[in-house]
Amino acid sequence: MTPSARLQAAIELLDEIIFAARDDGASADAIIRKYFTTRRYAGSKDRRAVREHVYSAIRRFGERPDSGRNAMLGLAKENAELAALFDGSDYGPATINPDEMTASGSEFPEWLNSKFAEPIDATARKVLLDRADLHIRVHPRKVADISIGSIWPDAKALALPHSYSLPNGTRVDNSAPYHDGLIEIQDLGSQAIVTAGSRHQPNTVLDLCAGAGGKTLGLAAQLPNDTKIVASDTDRGRLSRLKPRMERTGASNIETILLHPDREMESLENLKGRCDLVVVDAPCTGTGTWRRNPELRWRITPKRLQKITQLQQRLLQLGREFVAPRGRLLFAVCSLLDDEGPDQIERFLQSHSDWRNIEVDLPLGRPYRKGTLLSPYHDGTDGFYFSCLEKL
Repeated sequence: MTPSARLQAAIELLDEIIFAARDDGASADAIIRKYFTTRRYAGSKDRRAVREHVYSAIRRFGERPDSGRNAMLGLAKENAELAALFDGSDYGPATINPDEMTASGSEFPEWLNSKFAEPIDATARKVLLDRADLHIRVHPRKVADISIGSIWPDAKALALPHSYSLPNGTRVDNSAPYHDGLIEIQDLGSQAIVTAGSRHQPNTVLDLCAGAGGKTLGLAAQLPNDTKIVASDTDRGRLSRLKPRMERTGASNIETILLHPDREMESLENLKGRCDLVVVDAPCTGTGTWRRNPELRWRITPKRLQKITQLQQRLLQLGREFVAPRGRLLFAVCSLLDDEGPDQIERFLQSHSDWRNIEVDLPLGRPYRKGTLLSPYHDGTDGFYFSCLEKL
């Protein structure tokens, strides 16, 4: 592919990503993978260059552009070499019309700036668009079976036991330790949340929004094998990915339950008031994961934020129904917005006097409004807010 053809490919991909962001479609990574499966002529250098163009545009503009061409024209205004590729050549983009609309603005949606948690100032927000390292955890009962440093010499030990950081782009899912269930890919922030939940050694655990089961598996690794763990979710596709992971890691004490949206209690009635720990890893805007998924900035709107916070409130109320006396509810969001984290917890505690928040002592994170805040800038993790609540 010529440099101009690579740019045109990026424009076409950005068109698809923009439409997907508007309509809650596939992720940018998924769209790029699918695009190149039907274009075998594109070599590794071509794919790398196209991907770089695409993500440069996604990271540069906080507001969703009108089109892929608008996005790349916005970059071209700041990069003369890029502008020169709009040359009208075969398979390349048409020449630039001076009257064309171009994408503009800052890296962040302006309306969101006032909604970030207080510690996430302008400097901390900038880091949200950096590229994230890969974090892994070693299964604590299998740690003697592996030497991370001998397999990945660039690995760095992190703040939690058996946790490591690897350079961005490192492949571990094709390694023997991964296939043998010795390691799992999991951001250090998620590992911290799991550690907070396992501290009081619960006997019965419900992961209400388990998804593909990352935190479920983390709890199974840290808790005794006779702990009863129930992983539930309303998304059949995501929940189905947990069972192969259970087989790979040897977790045999996890039960999966597919829930009907808005009728969750029908399937979980037998757990009402009986769980020592309920994890509500609630759906959110994902502002804490922008390093990995920067196009999420193009999906969030005031209307969507309002809809998500309403769902979070409902899940908090639902989750408390399953907690036994002196049991705990662990609420978490991969978001750094006050609306989705601390506002939810403070509202909950104000209306439920029979609950209190429990401070969790961890080697990372900072106390913030009845919970703990983790961020890329302060902790090197994805952005999270979580709160541990106890039923009196």
